[in-house]
Amino acid sequence: MTLTQLEIFSLVAELHGFTAAANRLGISQSAVSHALKSLELELGVELLRRHQSQVELSDIGQQLLLRARAMLGLANTLRQEAADARGMKRGTLRIGSFGPTSSIKLLPLILQQYRAAHPGIEVHIDEGPDRQVLQWLEERRIDIGFVVLPEERFDTVPLIEDQMVALLPAGHPLANHDSLSLKNLCDFPFVLTEAGSSELVSRLFTAARLTPNIRYRCSQLISTLDVVARGDGVTVVAEGSLPDQIDRRWVKKPLSPAVLRQVGLAVLDRRQASPATLAFIKLAESLDLH
Repeated sequence: MTLTQLEIFSLVAELHGFTAAANRLGISQSAVSHALKSLELELGVELLRRHQSQVELSDIGQQLLLRARAMLGLANTLRQEAADARGMKRGTLRIGSFGPTSSIKLLPLILQQYRAAHPGIEVHIDEGPDRQVLQWLEERRIDIGFVVLPEERFDTVPLIEDQMVALLPAGHPLANHDSLSLKNLCDFPFVLTEAGSSELVSRLFTAARLTPNIRYRCSQLISTLDVVARGDGVTVVAEGSLPDQIDRRWVKKPLSPAVLRQVGLAVLDRRQASPATLAFIKLAESLDLH
């Protein structure tokens, strides 16, 4: 069993195909097939089920994929520690990011200085909803991720804090209120932003034993803002995710009682984190990100 075989197995599982994995790795499809066949023969189990152009994991394949990614993560840490001894001239850092708060406001500020300090580190960034970043961390597809805190499953570092606010169309019947409760919002069509703190918003309503009238689910905040601006619904978002430029087609109102949101960085296990990951955390902690 080789790390190359495990890397190919992990990539085929991630991309759901031999051709896509071969293209990503810059090798032939037959080389990918041979590596996986050899790995399956050595382990004595079927890792992948092949259905024409589609590939899916077997039950044991799903279980062993987590082990494979753990081994690849430790191997990457070993390489990083060796690189650290040489001044961290080479290495890879995989970051998971969600929504405008991390992707637009936090990550660029950190990356600008990180790249300057460690130009040899290759940075890969995956963007998705907050719940997907958590899944990527658990599956070891990323080294570090921006998350909404608290998150007990991971080792975390807080970075910024803001508050959740209600967004209403200008001229809405509730627009003249100083603050709004979650119950106030349940009487109107609701827009849920999947890309932002959707898990937090859902938990807020669940904890209050309320059910919002969800009419729209938007994958991006900009789509949510557009729906609200058209007068088609109301929503709850993090204040820090809103654009700096004021749009007079919608108004924001604080929630009552106030709901704070804390965003930070998370790793699966800080003790096993690579030097490149630890350097990213250290730099993020040193910056004034507020």
